[in-house]
Amino acid sequence: MKKRIICLLAATALTTAGCLTNKAQKGTAIGAAGGAIAGQAIGHNTGATLIGMAAGAALGYMFGNEMDKADKARMNQVYETSPSNRTTAWTNPDTGNAYEVTPKPAYKDQQGRDCRQAEVVAVIDGKQQKTLTTACRVDGRWVLQ
Repeated sequence: MKKRIICLLAATALTTAGCLTNKAQKGTAIGAAGGAIAGQAIGHNTGATLIGMAAGAALGYMFGNEMDKADKARMNQVYETSPSNRTTAWTNPDTGNAYEVTPKPAYKDQQGRDCRQAEVVAVIDGKQQKTLTTACRVDGRWVLQ
C-alpha cells in the first residue's frame, strides 16, 4: 500500500509539473518525483523514498530556480577540470546567484561511467542552499543524476 501511495505521489508531481508557472516550482516537483523513485529503487522502503524525495526536491529547486545555461556550463567545467576537494566559486552577473562547488574524486559507476559527486552551496534570492550532487559522463559531458 505504501508503495502505491509513493508511486501516486511521484506520478502526481510529474503530472502537475507542466502546470506550474515558474522554473523553481517545476524543478522542485520533478526533482521530488525523481528522488522518490530513486530512493524507493535504492532503499526499497518508505524512509529511503522520503529521503530521496526531499533531496530531489531541494536539488530540483536549486537547479530549476535560476541556474541558467552559463551556470550549467560552469558546473560541467568544474566536474571536468577541477581537482578533488578544491572549491570553485562564481557569481552569475545576470542573476546575482552565487555558487560554490567542491567536487569529490572520480569513480566508476555500475555501468562503467566516470562519475563524481560534488558539494554545492548556492545562494539564490538571498537564501543559501546546500546539497550533494552526482554527475556521470554521458556522451562526453557531465550529466546530473
